[in-house]
Parts: sequence; structure tokens; C-alpha cells
Amino acid sequence: MSGHRRVDIVVVGAGPAGLAAATTAAAGGRRVLVIDQALRTGGQVWRHRSEATLPKRARESMARAQSAGVTFALDAQVVDANSPHELIVDFRGRMARVGTEALILATGAKERFLPFPGWTLPGVTGIGGLQALVKSGLRLPGRRVVLAGTGPLLLPVAATLAASGAEVLLVAEQAGGARVLRFALSLLGSPHKLLEGLRYRSAFLSTPYRTAAWVTRADGTSQLRTVTVHERGEQRTIECDWLGAAMGLVPNTELAQLLGCAVRDGAIVVGEAQETSVPGVWAAGECTGVKGDDASIAEGVIAGGAAGGERHRVHRAAVRARASGRRFAKRMDETFALRPEVRALADADTIVCRCEDVTRGQLDPAWSQRQAKLWARLGMGACQGAVCGPACAAMFGWGDNAPRPPLQAPLLGPWGDALSGEGQEPPRNS
Repeated sequence: MSGHRRVDIVVVGAGPAGLAAATTAAAGGRRVLVIDQALRTGGQVWRHRSEATLPKRARESMARAQSAGVTFALDAQVVDANSPHELIVDFRGRMARVGTEALILATGAKERFLPFPGWTLPGVTGIGGLQALVKSGLRLPGRRVVLAGTGPLLLPVAATLAASGAEVLLVAEQAGGARVLRFALSLLGSPHKLLEGLRYRSAFLSTPYRTAAWVTRADGTSQLRTVTVHERGEQRTIECDWLGAAMGLVPNTELAQLLGCAVRDGAIVVGEAQETSVPGVWAAGECTGVKGDDASIAEGVIAGGAAGGERHRVHRAAVRARASGRRFAKRMDETFALRPEVRALADADTIVCRCEDVTRGQLDPAWSQRQAKLWARLGMGACQGAVCGPACAAMFGWGDNAPRPPLQAPLLGPWGDALSGEGQEPPRNS
């Protein structure tokens, strides 16, 4: 251990919620340190190579944090915690203890992957993971892409891919058409969300958007060649170069669990001031439940004020935005609930735990998650169940993997880490 540093407040995560929390706390005169594994602030939502590509709101949020005197430790990772008041942080290979009076978790969410035959092939990645790769420099002009999953994230990712020059062949949404239509109509009460969705859809207007559709398998040898899609009750095969496939987002709760914070339905449990069940720890953003940027920022403001000692002050606008976001989250959960068919796509030979090469046939649904860990080494690999944990929770109803130090950074997708270098691309299909 190379040293010890102490600040008033540590914020883990530099996405919209973390930036809002840090800015609010720093504006109250507190010394705030934000720790994030990325090279730039913004999180996955505002991931970028150049700030000029960011929306005005993102640039303003980053500028406010800088003006408030927030200190950033980027390319850094919390790997352990002696207590809520002392974190063990890897600063680019240099380990140090960071002491703090208050801790705010803004650890965001990760994609949920449901295994299907061929999902580990090169060329298959997460939906958001593929978007992140494009934002990091992956070149896709002329490449044939299929997106398959569920939820509103499909729209901005398809728009990003179309703008990058990719040939988006299909966007497949597993939810039924009636549910998606009701969800769209519910946005009439939130015109900015509705207009945003329409703007995204117009960016890939020539691409079919199919409901009640999902990928059942991917085929190829050393590289993805084709995907098979269940669409309108029939199976069809599509030749493509890339497949973005994931079934929504799930909160990142590993650090919270390590600290002993209560987690319910996969999300960190918080009170009215965004306080967790552990004194001195607050949480904000998608780690408390996936609900969108507006609510995440609102939660960040509330958490930053409370952790900074402003418990007497009520951020009324933020409270209203949080309530609206929670209602939106409930509608999303109801609309995009996973159908039984996508939970059961894996056959006996399909790998479920990629780190330990555990197949579906080696797992008994009657087990608990702990039994699967003891008897089949599920979740014992480097990612510590970041991928197979949520997958098995959806497939079998098991609980997530219990985290252990050293904590690992969330993955971009099934093989996204292999393309973390900017500008890389795999061989083109012939």
C-alpha cells in the first residue's frame, strides 16, 4: 500500500448521478473526490472521445463539477473497502487507502445477457457495449449489424450505429407490440421523452423495428456470420457482421454489497435522502434502479446535499424529478418484462459462465446460486459473476453472486474488453 489520503466525501462513479452528487456536495464547501474507472468523466451515458460530441447538458454538468472544485481520480478502481470510511483504490497500478467521512455510490448499471447458442462468438457484444465501442473509435461503415434486446436503449444505439455508417439490418424488441404501443402513448405526458424517441427512430427510419422478435442463435466459426431471429412466429436467418444483444440493464451493486448495504430486487435500497442501510453511505443513479438520466441526476443532487450535511434543505425540483423517474421506471419494467421464451434460449451446450466454461447442461435449476458456485464453479472467474449472475437470476430465479475483493470493473459486453483499444476492428466477413 503506497499511501493514505483523506477527503470529506468520496463519490464512486462519474456519470450523470455522480457528477450531480459531487457538484452539490462541493458547492457546500466539502472536499470531494470522484473515482471512476474510465479515462474521462461522463460514465457510460456520456461516454466520449471529444467533449465537442457531447450534448450541451453533459458539457455543462462537467463544467459545473470543475468549477465547484471537485477532484477527479480517473482510470482508478475501488477494489476493496476496510469500512465505509476507508476504501482501497487502485490508482493506475498504485494501491492506496482513501479515507472519507461520507461515501456516495453512483456505480450505474450493466447490461444483462441471456445466453443463447453462439452468444460468445467474436462479433457478438452487448447493445450498449457496441455503442461504447463506436464511441471509443470502432469503425463500422458498411458493416451489417443486427440489434436484439429490450427497452428504450435500442433506439439511441441504433441511431448511433446508423450515424457511424453501419448498415443496421434489424432492430428486434422482445416485448409485444401492444405493450410497446401503450408505453409510447404513455410518453404523451412527457413530451421531451417522446420527441427524443422519435428523433432516435428517425435516424434509422429505413431499418425494420420488430416487436415480439428476438435472436435464437448466432453462427460462425472464428467470427460471427449469421444470426437466427424469431420474428412473427417464424425463424429466419440473417447474414451480418455484428450482433448487439442484451436484455436490458441491471444495477451495479457489487461495492454496495461488499459494504453491507441492503439490496432488493437487484437494486440498492435507499431512503428519502438517498441514504442506504449503512450509516455514512448514500447511493444515486441507476445503481438504485434503472430509471433514466433525469431521475439519476435528481438523485445525485439529493444524495450530494444529504452527504454534504444539508439534511435540512429539501431540493424540491430534484424530489419531483425523482418521483417522475420512478414512475417511468415502473412503466418500463411492466412493458419490457422478459418473456419466458428468451429466458430459455440456452441449450445444454450453451456456455453460461464464460470465465469457467460452465454450460447450461451442467446446471440444475433446482440448485441455489451458492450450490452452482460450489458444484460447478459458476461465478468463480475473473468477472465474479458480473455476466452469469444476472443471467442465472433471470433464467432460474437465483440470487446474484456475492462479491469478493478485489472488485472488478463491469464489462462492456460478452467480448467487449477484447476491443477496448480505440479504432480497432475485427476482420471483415468475406
